[in-house]
Parts: sequence; structure tokens; C-alpha cells
Amino acid sequence: MIKPYHGLAFLLFLTLATGCGESGATVEITSQPTTSPTLPLPEVKFTQVPDPQVTALAYLHAWESENYPNMYTLLTSISQDALTEEQFTTFYRDTAAEAALKNVEAHILSSLTKIRTAQVSYRVIMHSVLVGDIERDAMMNLSFENNQWRVQWDAALILPELSGGNSLRMDYLIPSRGNIYDRNGHAIVAQADATALGLIPDQINPDQENNLLDELWSLIGIRPDAIREMYANFPEGAGWYLPLGEVSANAVQQHENELSEFSGLVMRPFRSRYYFEGGIAPHVVGYVSAIPPEQLEAYKRLGYRQDERVGQAGLEKWGESYLSGKRGGVLYVVNPDGTVITQLAETTPEPAQSIYTTLDKDLQLQSQQALAGFKGAIVALERDTGRVLAMASSPGFDPNLFEPSNLNSDYLLQDLFDPNSLPLLNRATQGQYPLGSIFKIITMAAALESHLYTADTVYECGHTFIEIPGVTLYDWTYGMGIGASGPLTLPEGLMRSCNPYFYHIGLDLYNQGLTSAVSDMARNFGLGNPTGIQQVAEEDGQVPEPASEIDATNLATGQGDLLVTPLQVADFIAAVGNGGRLYRPQVVERIAPPDGDPIFAFKPEVRGTLPISKETIKIIQEALVSVVENPRGTAYHTFLNFPIPIAGKTGTAQNPPRDPHAWFAGYTLAEKPDQPDIAVVVIVENIGEGSQYAAPIFKRVLESYFFGQPRTPYPWESQIGVTRTPTPEVSETPSP
Repeated sequence: MIKPYHGLAFLLFLTLATGCGESGATVEITSQPTTSPTLPLPEVKFTQVPDPQVTALAYLHAWESENYPNMYTLLTSISQDALTEEQFTTFYRDTAAEAALKNVEAHILSSLTKIRTAQVSYRVIMHSVLVGDIERDAMMNLSFENNQWRVQWDAALILPELSGGNSLRMDYLIPSRGNIYDRNGHAIVAQADATALGLIPDQINPDQENNLLDELWSLIGIRPDAIREMYANFPEGAGWYLPLGEVSANAVQQHENELSEFSGLVMRPFRSRYYFEGGIAPHVVGYVSAIPPEQLEAYKRLGYRQDERVGQAGLEKWGESYLSGKRGGVLYVVNPDGTVITQLAETTPEPAQSIYTTLDKDLQLQSQQALAGFKGAIVALERDTGRVLAMASSPGFDPNLFEPSNLNSDYLLQDLFDPNSLPLLNRATQGQYPLGSIFKIITMAAALESHLYTADTVYECGHTFIEIPGVTLYDWTYGMGIGASGPLTLPEGLMRSCNPYFYHIGLDLYNQGLTSAVSDMARNFGLGNPTGIQQVAEEDGQVPEPASEIDATNLATGQGDLLVTPLQVADFIAAVGNGGRLYRPQVVERIAPPDGDPIFAFKPEVRGTLPISKETIKIIQEALVSVVENPRGTAYHTFLNFPIPIAGKTGTAQNPPRDPHAWFAGYTLAEKPDQPDIAVVVIVENIGEGSQYAAPIFKRVLESYFFGQPRTPYPWESQIGVTRTPTPEVSETPSP
């Protein structure tokens, strides 16, 4: 029997197999049994194989989009046996974080295909935010499994230098964080040495107590009687610690001789980003704290070291890219023992920018003090530019408590998350309230622009309003037990804040088919939408559409479902004062490096105009002046003989079942060349009448701005800063 000769078959196989190149053709050859003495011909079967570049390209594209699950599905079975999908994903993510990668680009260069294996050459460019671009050529090995190409995984697929268990290590070069200043260059936040102050009352020498508390008053601004009240109920012998606040190390050094003599005083130094005065405008400035674990990878990708502090609110968060500077770094390859093998790339850092705010430090601190003991907010704007000079929210908070090395943090930090007081809430921009009678300005504008009313339209303002069948509504004079206001023109209606007059306007416009006239006017005054302040988180508020007669009367007096923020009110009251321009409120004056020109400088931005005629604006302006200057005005007594000319409006917003919110909004007409006129809004939550609480606080803000300090005690104070009685001894307005 003659054996078949297989040399031809082998030669054919070899020729076809090695000639397939990138076309992906393989050949399967078998011999058929035969009884013929002649040479048998082999049976040849062709099977089309995918191009390995397709798999390689899919893998690289998935890498570029960080789709690690898809990458893992393209690995060979041996590679998947060697590491889990979680381990695979973690390796890529950790490498990207350590190199601070912004993104990755990869391009195929060439490929070589064999019988069951292939190699694809590619170029990878890793864009690092810290050290720039890292470019390498790498090789991907593939195996043909189950009729498809699979990737043989190795760390060298990322960078050739990572083979053999090597990894990346970044040494960070971090510039000092930029400072935050007020408009006059006074530091609000800076890197500094500070000292936490507190008391152990059991250890206080009774003979030294008065001097000790006086010294603390001068350091941290808490009156001695207030400090005594703090520890009055401490149990004797318990050794309890009373945290009081923080001061700069420089302030402590100036009083070092006196302080060293006191027993019971605890002084613990620390170094951190220090917020002066226990927080100047903390809701605007914000705070820094440790990077949350769930955000660590994202921050590392931005070039941050894991132990850094980052901005978490306010300007600290908004201005993070300016305040943190341009980071530098050195990227190394290290072996499994941590020994440096080579340096891949290096960049040098650049100084951080500093933020100069529009805030007036002294006015801000006085505004914060003006609200002490209340819940509420104050906003003070330059009337004609939109600059925010002060923004206070009470209760406030001490940003220094977010520093773990501050001794007082252990005792007070959790208080900042109290759900009842919400000290971290910026009530000036995030508090949403019914506006009450200040909204009558908008209703008056809608009435005049409807041409159904003029300044001379007279209405009989009685104690009650009974124009809706079966419904009786009341004027504020009824609750105060004073006589009804009687016949009033429209401006006098605003001056007296006559509820029935504005109930009538709201109902009349609604019944005459102008159902959205008041709502539309409110929106055009900026309510129901953010002001666009940008640097501070804010809420939209809410402007409802009346769906019934009672809805219309409620809205006309700023009640019902209407919600506003104090900043929105400050913005529109400033627009009324400046002739109709709605400015975008801003808190940044300029952003600049330590030495160099600013990269940003403040410019007033008009974001809209009030949709009312010059005549309407003038009528409203004169009515607001009469609120404080006319003996029948609701704020006349508060501002009697006040040396600065102002225009304003009281507001008392019902908030059942709790007490009403007290409002006052107004602006100055001083026209001083060195002190721009300002618009100020005050709200005090659940306290009572606007004229009794908000108006005196408004007056104190103006005194602080124009005269440098408060001049007039509140009606409830025996002297400035010292409470006399729990409620002020004044009435809403004089009897007509």
C-alpha cells in the first residue's frame, strides 16, 4: 500500500497561513481516505477571521472613555482568570488618579497577525493636569479564542514602564492657597497661626474672673455677662470645658502677659486656613474641609493630594481653581518595593490667585452683630452697581470648626448640622419666605401700568374687606386696635400699608381679566428666578398664578404661595431706587495674583429693567419716602430725625401657625461722593411686626455704613448690645 504524500498539503497550508497578513484568513486542511493507488488531494476549508485591529481599537476606545467593564470583556480567558473585573478596574482608576489624568488618547500604528496570535502597535498620549503629556509607543498582544481576538492583559498596556509590577507615584508641588480679602484689602481668610480659646470654669480663680472675662471680651467679642451665662449651669467639680472661639496667634501675643496669669483659661495653638473674627460673611466665603472619600478619586484626577483641604461652599468652592493655584508635580515609576526607577515628567507650580470681595468687612461684622440672637438675614447692595457690601445670615457659623486640629472643633462642629437652627443655611439666598406688605410695591406697579388706577385713585381703607362674598379679611389696624386709615390715594395706600386697598386691586385686576398682571409684574421684578449671583448658592423662590379670587387677594399682599429670597428683594428694591435697572448681584471685586494684574475685575451687569414707566417709578419712589417721612407712615417713628434720607417699606408676612416674619426693605438717597447709596433688606423670622423689629435693624445697618458704628439702641436694648426686655416697646404706627 502506498502512503499518501502530505508534503503538498503542508506547503499549501504554510503558504496560505503566512500569506494571510492582516486579511485575517486561516486555512483548515484534512486528508480523505482513499482506495485508489493515486495520490489523494487534501480537502481545504477557509474560515474568515476578524481583523485583530478591530478588537484593539475597541479596547483603546473603551480606555479613552474609561469604560473599564467593556475593556475587561475583551481580555483573554487566562487574563480574566488572573484578575477580577474589580481588580482590573481599580488598577486603571488608581493609575489615572495617581497620574492626575485628564484624559487618554490612543492611536493604532501597525499590526502583525500569525496563526493564533497577533500584535498591535499603538501610541498612547496621557494628558496629566499636573505634569503635562506623557507619550509612549506600546504593544498589545492578542490571542484568537472562540473565533474572536482577545487581549492578553499586562500593565505595560498602560505604559511600558509599568511591566514587572511597577507602579506610578506622584510627588505633589502645591502652592499656598490664595487669600480672600474685603474690598479694602483687609484679610478675611488666610493661612495663619491661630489659637483656640476656652474655659474650664471650675479652675477659674474667683478673684480673677472679672478681669479674665473682660480680657476675653476684647479678644473674641463676647460680653462678660454672656460668657457667665454660658457656664452658669455647669455642674461644680465636673471639669467641663467651655469652647469660646479662635483668635490669631498675633492677637494672643499682644495679650500674652495678661493671659498667662489666668487660671481656668485654655489656649491651644493650631495652624490652618484661618477665618478671621470667627467668620466674616461665612455664608458668602464658605469653608474648606477634607476631601470626602467618595470624591477623592475625582480630586486626585484634578491634581490634588489626598490629605488636602478643598472649598466646600461659597467663594471657597466657587473660586477653588483660583485659590488653589496651578499645581506642579514629579511623576515617578517605582518598583514593587517603592524604589524609584525613573522619572516620567515634571512641572513647577505657579502661585495661587487671591480673591478680593465687594464686601465691606466692618459693615459685614456690624450686620452680623445686628442679627445676633435672631433667625434671619440682611443684604446690603450698592444701589447703582449690584455690589454686595454685606450679606449676613443668622444663626451664623464659625468656619474654623472644620479644621480638625482646632480644639473647639471636637465640641462644636456637630452643632453646625442642627436641623432646628440650620446655621449652614444661607438665609439671604436660600431662605424662601412670603414677602408680606413689601410686595405691595409690585401690586402698585401692576395697578398703575394697567391704567385702571392712577396716583389719585382713592379707596376707603377700613378695618375689614368684604368684597368677596362670604369672606372677611382684615387690615393690620384692626389687630393693633387703632383707627382705620380712611380714604387714601394709591401712594397713601402704600404709605399706610393698607391691606384692603391692595386686596381690592388684586381682586379687581383678576375679575377684569388681568389674572396674571400681578404675577407677571413680580417675575419682571426678578422674583421666581435666581438673581445670577453665581458665587453663592441661591434658590429660585416661587410666584404663583392666581386661580381664584382669594388667591388674587393673597398674592396682592405678598401672601399665599408666594416665596422670595431676601437677595431677590434687595435686588428689586435697589432697582426701584436707581430708576429701574436690575443689576446682577456680585461679591467678587477682582481676582489677582500676589504680584501682577487682575485676571478679573468687577463690572456692573444690568440683567434687566423694571417694565414700568418713569412716571410709575417716580410715584412709587415718592410713596416709599413717605413711609419714613410722613407722620402717618408705618416707619415714621423708627426714622424720626434720622440724618440720612431714605425710602423704604415695612412688611409683616404671616407664617401660621408661627408668628409672622418681620421685613424691612429700602434704600438711601444721600448722594455722597465718597459713600455710594445702598439698598438694604432685613428679615427676622417668626418675630412679629416689620416696623417693630426689621426697621430698627435696618436703621442700625445704615448707621454702621454711614457713621462707622451703631448709634441708636434697639427699642428692646438698655444699651447697644445689651437686651433690656424681650419685646420692643413701640407700636406699628402712630394713630391717624
